[in-house]
Amino acid sequence: MTWNRSGRTRAGWPGTVVLGLMLGLAACGEVPNSPHPGGAERENTLFSSFQERSPKYLDPVSSYANNETPVTYQVYEPLYGYHYLKRPYELVPKGASRVVAVPRYFDKDGKELGADAPGEQIAESVYDIPIRRGMRYSPHPAFAKDAQGNYLYHKLTEADVRGKRSPFDWTQTGTREVTAEDYVYTVKRNATTRTLAVISSVFAEYIVGLKDYMELIQAEDKKLLAGTDPSSLDKPFLDFRKYPLAGASAPDPYTLRLRIKGKYPQMKYWMAMTFFAPTPWEVDYFYTQPGMAFNGLSMNTWPVGSGPYMMVDYVRDRHHILKRNPNYRTDDFYPCEGEASDTAAGFLKDCGKPMPFIDTLVFRQDKEKVPMKAKFRAGFLDVPEIERTEYGVEFSIDADDDPKVAAEFKERGMQFPKFLDPSIWYTGFNMLDPVVGWGNTPEQQVKNRKLRQAISIAIDFDEWNTIFPTKGGVAGMGPMPPGVFGSRYGTAEGVNPVTHSWKDGRYVRRPIEDAKRLLAEAGYPDGRDAKTGKPLVINYDFQRALTPEFRAEVDWMAKQFAKINIQLEVRATDFNQYQDKKRKGALQFYWGGWLADYPDAENFLFLLYGPNSSAKFDGENISNYDNPEYNKRFDRLKLLDDGPEKQKLIDELESIAREDAVWSFGYYPYAGGAFHQWVGNGKPATMIRDMAKYYTIDAPLRAEKIREWNQPVRWPLALIVLLLALAAIPAIRMIRRREAARGLSATTREPATQGAE
Repeated sequence: MTWNRSGRTRAGWPGTVVLGLMLGLAACGEVPNSPHPGGAERENTLFSSFQERSPKYLDPVSSYANNETPVTYQVYEPLYGYHYLKRPYELVPKGASRVVAVPRYFDKDGKELGADAPGEQIAESVYDIPIRRGMRYSPHPAFAKDAQGNYLYHKLTEADVRGKRSPFDWTQTGTREVTAEDYVYTVKRNATTRTLAVISSVFAEYIVGLKDYMELIQAEDKKLLAGTDPSSLDKPFLDFRKYPLAGASAPDPYTLRLRIKGKYPQMKYWMAMTFFAPTPWEVDYFYTQPGMAFNGLSMNTWPVGSGPYMMVDYVRDRHHILKRNPNYRTDDFYPCEGEASDTAAGFLKDCGKPMPFIDTLVFRQDKEKVPMKAKFRAGFLDVPEIERTEYGVEFSIDADDDPKVAAEFKERGMQFPKFLDPSIWYTGFNMLDPVVGWGNTPEQQVKNRKLRQAISIAIDFDEWNTIFPTKGGVAGMGPMPPGVFGSRYGTAEGVNPVTHSWKDGRYVRRPIEDAKRLLAEAGYPDGRDAKTGKPLVINYDFQRALTPEFRAEVDWMAKQFAKINIQLEVRATDFNQYQDKKRKGALQFYWGGWLADYPDAENFLFLLYGPNSSAKFDGENISNYDNPEYNKRFDRLKLLDDGPEKQKLIDELESIAREDAVWSFGYYPYAGGAFHQWVGNGKPATMIRDMAKYYTIDAPLRAEKIREWNQPVRWPLALIVLLLALAAIPAIRMIRRREAARGLSATTREPATQGAE
């Protein structure tokens, strides 16, 4: 093509437009509908999502909700974890160099007992846990020092903090080795008054001296706060190093000593949770400085740990980005053994390789499930939500419902492994409530119990599992799901006689007439108060915002109550607000769920233990159930290893909970993972929370498939180019005629006169 001096083609602007459009077509290698930055699919990054709002608590002593675990278990390293591949679950060391499953036992006189001593004789259990050497924290300004060894950022003023939104707005960072004292510091922080310590009531029952320590810290904190503005977000540093705790100490830099009251075999499982992750005092101090809280800088938003990943970008309710911790230990290797099927499934191909495999974890908010699922199907999400195990079931049902969808999933190599993990979804009653709760008199207690029983019969979770198969499972018979020692699910002994009977080898729900009879005996014939004639209204505290997806579920629940003429008033909130309401005891009837923290009956039965009340002790007993007979048996259960005596107690505990109908026992859900073909080592399980370090990503394959599955529709652009070209032809001809005419005129002019020499 010939160019004139102005840089334009002789055809003028139409040619330029055509050329630009042609170049635009040639540059369409990028995927135009990708939600990620250009080329991100070619990087060693895992893309996942989260729904609703950002996690409320990322502090290790506060975090206890499954929307927080995608961050906390990648950032922190508790003492123990679970073997990624083995089932049943097996503890493995993480922050500890080995698992101390059996402690040393002592009687009331301090005499050491044998490992087989009866639980009643054991006054104290002592765990001496060796801490792994060489672990280091991720880079953070809290550790930064000058040449003289002074902390650079431990004397910040409000002016220094103004405008800062990330710890990495300070240019210098540092690190240090993890020591046993850091684990001691975390145990002590369960007594903090500065943030929620969600499991402190449980630990206070077992860790020697913790209950008194909590009172001491409360008094010391009151002294620190004396004279300060109560409305101020800034609080002076509460230094737990000053106050020794008898039950947690560090005899040397690499030994954590825990002293436990009596015998408590389940303590080893708690050590696999973030409540036993190390906390550096420097970070605790850093975040107490003026202006930090106002700017949203705290361990609840910017956690610091020794785990495989670190938070590098946090935008509330938009995204969280984690990157590989450059200081992560080099002795964490992928397992080389597992279940018999793991070799064929490809789960052992990375045997012995150092972890983590992925450089970056990106979690972006997706408020609606439908567009989130669409992103997964298009390849833009590698895993829908890494902490959720319902998506494999949901996608499998989508495939069962539509042959075209099934063919698409198969052609795209999507993986939906299905499994059954110990978990339960249920509806519960707040026993502090005057209508559905315990009752103030023996007569009222009987009536309220019959009301709860009537509602439990009416809520037909057998029907739920048919109508909502993506969230379904098998109807619950008690707080103990199958797969945990002590559960009798699937047998006649495992029936809940309040709601079901056992006929012909299966569970059959009692007829609705039984519910109506109980309702009348409770004082509400035909759903109306027998004394006032007013209709009975029950408030339903639902733990999600009412998106179209959840609206159908809530409408279904209202229909269950309508079967016995009870009106259901829905009070829907987001999950963070729901948590606030449960801690205040402000719920009446609620939806709840529990994913096993550890594979033991105690982890489910403690949800109904009185001293674990949510309103009174910030525990996980949302119903605030406090039955002395239940509590007495639970106290005995905690002393026992699996065996006949423990089974007997479990049966009695379930029987009490069923009769009191403190829960409508909901269902034990099916579970499943959802992974693309380029995601390696995707073996899902609800108790494996540090899964990200095991995953691999074949980024080139992902990029290839995303381009293949998201081809832009180019024919409209090509048609526009063609139309413009056709429209330009007359203009091009006219311009050429004008140029030709000018050229002819120039050739006929007289030559210019030469100037005189």
